[in-house]
Amino acid sequence: MTAPFVPQIRLYQDWLRTQRGLVFDDYDALWRWSVTDLDAFWQSVWDYFEIASPTPHHAVLATNRMPGAQWFPGAQVNYLRQVLRHVEPAHAAGMPAIVACNERGQRRELGWPELRRQVAALALHLRAQGVQPGDRVAAYLPNIPEAMVAFLATVGIGAVWSICAPDMGTHAVLDRFRQIEPTVLIGVDGVTYGGRDMDRCAVLQELRAQLPSVRHVLLVNDLDATKTIADSALFTDVVARNDAEVAAFEPLWLPFDHPLWIVYSSGTTGLPKPIVHGHGGMILVSLQLKGLHNDVGCSYHPNSWGERYHWYSSTGWVMWNAQTAGLLGGTTCAIYDGNPGGSKERPDWGTLWRFAAENGVTYFGAGAAFYANCMKAGLVLADCGDLTRIRALGTTGSPLAPEVQQWGTEQFRAIRAMTGGEPQPDIWWNNISGGTDFCGAFIGGHRELPLVPGEMQCRMLGAAVQAWDEQGQPVVDAVGELVCTQPIPSMPLYLWGDADGSRYLSSYFDMYPPGHGRKPGGGDGPPAMGAVWRHGDWLRIGAHGGCTIYGRSDVTINRHGLRMGTSEIYSAVEALPEVLDSLVVDLEYLGRESYMPLFVVLREGCTLDDALRARIHAAIRTALSPRFVPDAIFAVAEVPRTLSGKKQELPIKKLLLGQPLEKVVNRDAMANPGCLDWYVAFAARRAQAA
Repeated sequence: MTAPFVPQIRLYQDWLRTQRGLVFDDYDALWRWSVTDLDAFWQSVWDYFEIASPTPHHAVLATNRMPGAQWFPGAQVNYLRQVLRHVEPAHAAGMPAIVACNERGQRRELGWPELRRQVAALALHLRAQGVQPGDRVAAYLPNIPEAMVAFLATVGIGAVWSICAPDMGTHAVLDRFRQIEPTVLIGVDGVTYGGRDMDRCAVLQELRAQLPSVRHVLLVNDLDATKTIADSALFTDVVARNDAEVAAFEPLWLPFDHPLWIVYSSGTTGLPKPIVHGHGGMILVSLQLKGLHNDVGCSYHPNSWGERYHWYSSTGWVMWNAQTAGLLGGTTCAIYDGNPGGSKERPDWGTLWRFAAENGVTYFGAGAAFYANCMKAGLVLADCGDLTRIRALGTTGSPLAPEVQQWGTEQFRAIRAMTGGEPQPDIWWNNISGGTDFCGAFIGGHRELPLVPGEMQCRMLGAAVQAWDEQGQPVVDAVGELVCTQPIPSMPLYLWGDADGSRYLSSYFDMYPPGHGRKPGGGDGPPAMGAVWRHGDWLRIGAHGGCTIYGRSDVTINRHGLRMGTSEIYSAVEALPEVLDSLVVDLEYLGRESYMPLFVVLREGCTLDDALRARIHAAIRTALSPRFVPDAIFAVAEVPRTLSGKKQELPIKKLLLGQPLEKVVNRDAMANPGCLDWYVAFAARRAQAA
């Protein structure tokens, strides 16, 4: 327990040397091996983390093609089995599985044996309701232990999990759940956020009424223990079961690519994309990401004794899935449910830091905007309690400004100086960038590489990431499209309901289809047989290997780590009788802070006054989330459209980012080119003000 700390990635490299005879001069050599010999690398991850299967796999990557890669055929796994292997050793070591707190000051610990018992009880209940492998279980739950229990129970019997956060409006939730036709709905009675209690029973009943596929409803009492809704079972009653059948419960063995969950990533048009990931791919990539790159250890292992992993997230962000994945490696997950900034009446950006201090958090993660808000609020971390156990700060969701990273570094220097003794190394920032789309990271951290504020330290092992110019050629020390030229096990199996795969192809592979004239991996391995994954981010890879993300290269809105398609915003705004048309763009680019203006065309006789602005804000807040309320609203005569009627979001975004009009739009391809003059003048005014 007192052994000197050794970074997880060094332990892995030691294992490669002793077990495989592989020695690498530096990280670049290790990375290049991982993306050129995919079979050897992913087999090493399987072996290093001791993934169990009752049947052998007869290949690692049987088909190297995007999309359509076939991983570990013949193997059988279950996400829950990988979690439950830690029950006995973690319990013997006295380490809890989950530590949870909320705004109301309530604190709970869930031990590993209790986690197993509740999961088994719920799994048996779901099975008794007729839930079969492949059926969907939908959840409308906040970031509480019950959400983790429900997820694990669902996937343990082979059903497919999907969750939406209770801060999402009914319309946004239905746009997601209607597509997947769940048979079970698990919902919360209410939530507390920003100091306010919000009942959700009416929303839950509306969801049930609008989802005819639902045969059974479970109610989680988080706000009011006395609440009930008709024709539903109480979660507490179900998980109270403790008998021989619960004790004997075993998760199903499932094929490696059996569907695990459905998450949602919005495009610029149409309904949110329901993305299906598999058990095996998520087990492998989650363990590799958490263990090797995030340096999150096993709580009961001497090298990482007492590890407590926290990444603040709502259940509507893929980082909730990433937080839950800590359980795969035997890590104690420390979760917080509530507003990290206090309330509107009483802003308090020390909330999460006090939570971390009081609960011994060792790895503290949050969206980049959270750290920026802490800095802007003048927060002094040393006033938030004992934060000396924190040894890593994780960030994602948007680019982290160098000055924000430097602020955090100075704060932890001050904290460590107060303890006396020898000077300690600076706090390690683990800046990562990935996406909901493959529930992983392309760019991330390495405990032993140099830190440069505003940069991410390296490309992730197994991720054949490059920056490509407009000709589809790799570039270094220049901004290009982030692409991945080789498959990763956690890439989507498919999009739900996308029978011919056309939506999947158009989402990630239309820019660089099969046979695109690219260099064979740019020295990073042979090209895949299929297309190349285009992620939609601007990326610069430095000659030294460090990476910088400069925001979205497409027009999907990315606000504080949550992605939303513009079509969902339009649906909410244009439902108002005063609004005839609308256009929204997010001007986050090249390290700039997100600035999201909304342009509205109003019905004749209507005026954009404070009252209408308030109604627009309320519509977005109710239908989607407060995170997507625009920074400013402007009344315009027309929204620019193509001859086929499509809104020209990307040209307007580029124009407002300073590019000349003639470079971003072809007037001849427009239905209403005369309206551009207003946007050109608006862009000029913004440039002058800057």
